Amino acid sequence: MRSRINSAWRGALGLGLLAGLSLTACNRSGQGESAAGSADTLTTENKPAPLDTVKLKAQAMRRDSLKADSIAKKTGQLPGALLPGHRIVAFYGNIRSKGMGILGREPKAQMMRKFDGVLKEWQAADPSLPVLPCLHSVTITAQGSAGDGKYRLMNSKSTIEETRAWAKEKNAILFMDVQVGLSDLAHELPKLAEYMKDPTIHLGIDPEFAMQTKGVRPGKKIGTYDAKDVNYAINFLARIVSENHLPPKLLMVHRFTKGMLTNYKNIKLDPRVQVIVDMDGWGDPTLKKDSYKAYVQKEPVQYTGLKLFYEYDARKAPHHIFTPKEVLDTLNFKPTPLYIQYQ
Repeated sequence: MRSRINSAWRGALGLGLLAGLSLTACNRSGQGESAAGSADTLTTENKPAPLDTVKLKAQAMRRDSLKADSIAKKTGQLPGALLPGHRIVAFYGNIRSKGMGILGREPKAQMMRKFDGVLKEWQAADPSLPVLPCLHSVTITAQGSAGDGKYRLMNSKSTIEETRAWAKEKNAILFMDVQVGLSDLAHELPKLAEYMKDPTIHLGIDPEFAMQTKGVRPGKKIGTYDAKDVNYAINFLARIVSENHLPPKLLMVHRFTKGMLTNYKNIKLDPRVQVIVDMDGWGDPTLKKDSYKAYVQKEPVQYTGLKLFYEYDARKAPHHIFTPKEVLDTLNFKPTPLYIQYQ
């Protein structure tokens, strides 16, 4: 339905110390064997066991998860959760690229005026649900060239900070989107950990450009994520939420084919992370509706989204960009998307 490629995470010293302490204790005058068992002598019997930091972190995560589950069962969600109490309307792309989406295609002032108009359209179409503005920035971008062999490149700090500033100007939330190329989430998401401590910043992951299981560079085939990859991202965000006492994070997963997301039933939801599956394809309106039913409605995860393309959807009839009223019509899209993205 769509094929695109964007141009644009002490050993020898310890043994020596142990030997020195034991020797000192044995040489003490008149203490003999009693010294060997004294509290200030390190022996195999009384030496503290090394801390299993991985196990401790897992136990802490489990406690936090149980606490979150308990709160969510009482109230329906955790304090500060954005969904389902808002409809998120996003402009997608990269401020340094004209080809990646509306976010960078037009001059900033012109793009922002268009964004204001779209936000008003959505608020008028459904006054019952407050519209939350959002900038969705591709922050780690799939590449046509190998680079270090992983076919992906992270935005510069200056680009990230400028994008954050744009979002703050609009009082908008910001999504940082990740296209891993031949890398994986375990190596790429830690690069964004500091940014995710900001309560207004959320995460998007794009299976289309996850090529590890395909063994080819991005653009040659459509990539894929499994439930285990989505669970990794959920756990990554959940830990940040707990450690920094944040409201729940949003995780958006792009999808426009069945193979882009496998074993969806194995995705383990956590109240600290709200998951959106976004129907990301372009083309004939009937095909967009059918794809939404097949890949989002029939394989539900939690919340749903829909992407609209300024360039690819607005072609000759019957092609057109769905209006807010058309998207809100449950005959077209059910459940009604709570996340709308314009590219």
